[in-house]
Amino acid sequence: MTVAPGARVDRFEVFFDLVFVFSFFIITRATATQLSGRSLLHGMLVLAVLWWAWMIHSVVATRVRLGEGFVPVLMVVAMAALFCFALGLPQAFGSPHGGAAGPITVAVSYVVLRAVHLLLYLHVTRDTPDELRQLIRFTPELVISTILLMTAALLPGRIQDPSVAALVRDGLWVAVVLVQYASGLLIGTGGWKVRSAEHWTERYDFILIIALGESIISVGVGSNLIGQPPTWPAVLSAALSIFFTAALWWAHFDVVGPAARIALHAAQGAPRVAMARDAYAYLFLPMIAGIILFALGAEGLVQDIANPLEPFYGKAQDTDVALFFGGVICYLIGNMLFQLRTLRTLSWSRVGAVLALAAGIPLGPHLPGLAALGLLTVICVGLVTVEVLTMGAARQALHDLVFHERTTHEAYEAAYRAQWHEGELEGISEPEALAEPEQLGELEKPEQPPGSRRGERGG
Repeated sequence: MTVAPGARVDRFEVFFDLVFVFSFFIITRATATQLSGRSLLHGMLVLAVLWWAWMIHSVVATRVRLGEGFVPVLMVVAMAALFCFALGLPQAFGSPHGGAAGPITVAVSYVVLRAVHLLLYLHVTRDTPDELRQLIRFTPELVISTILLMTAALLPGRIQDPSVAALVRDGLWVAVVLVQYASGLLIGTGGWKVRSAEHWTERYDFILIIALGESIISVGVGSNLIGQPPTWPAVLSAALSIFFTAALWWAHFDVVGPAARIALHAAQGAPRVAMARDAYAYLFLPMIAGIILFALGAEGLVQDIANPLEPFYGKAQDTDVALFFGGVICYLIGNMLFQLRTLRTLSWSRVGAVLALAAGIPLGPHLPGLAALGLLTVICVGLVTVEVLTMGAARQALHDLVFHERTTHEAYEAAYRAQWHEGELEGISEPEALAEPEQLGELEKPEQPPGSRRGERGG
């Protein structure tokens, strides 16, 4: 079944996303095991390849309902492949001579995942030449990235010098990322359609929420708070982790996210597809990367704070502070670019928060771990407070508009469905009415106040 305009995310899509969450968790855990500049590079490369697969998945989900018909069967195969991909990640960048089982598992699982998406999209676009031609234009990306991943799995083990082998492997992964993201920009958006702006924005908002939730899990599990008696510094640091994560959630979902959703609704045709690609598909990646980075830093800080052998409530390590503050900077910069692309505005308060966080990087190592954690929390909560106070009228107007939209939409849906019970849809069953909405064109719609329709809203 194809995706209709105005469709929402179905439950199977959220179910599928849980496996992506596991992949985020594995990336964080594998990077935290041996934290170094090279392991961070590996984590970001894996994240970029994984995110590209999720972008392709989201494009497929705009054309076919993933939870209906035969599609769930194929998607379960894709979920199994993605799960195996995540399980192989810790060994994907191991010693080049330590065996190819892990890298091959990653490469083959990725190929299976992409093959499922390709089959689904071929099925739904077989009667739409424009979309089919666009899909064909992306075939070289699929072939080249597959060859590069398989080469990265097999070739390094045949190189005698371990350092050269590792360099070749890393270079092949970098090439995969460059091929994928460059192809998305060079090939363009011709032929693609975003039929439901609501579905697209909801899809990305859910994955961002899930990633923020995964960061809390990473901090809680990785810092070993569960395995030792609670102390007041440990409890306080855990609470501060919730506070600053909630502030980052607020930074996107209070104003920017809802306003961007309206802007995507207002855009039509090629501008809508370009905005969906740039703002959501591309600019969500630095936000997700920032979440993983600050989760790694927060984990190290909280672990030191909870350590009873550490005096002065934990000593903030240079690496942990850089990851902690730098991750939040990455998240906020990604969000500001997202705001700039969708709303064509930039918030001075966020620029100030980024500058304050940057100043905290050299200051943090001179502070106890709890103080460094508290400093970042104060900056994030302060950003939210400043925006609530300075943007009060605009925030309220936006929230009122969203509330009015939802109230009007609910009234229309309630009146529409009531007609089945009142016998006004004579001769048309509920499934037929849903399949053929044009048959209901003569039915009277409930009155909608001016400006409540999507086409009349501004960005």
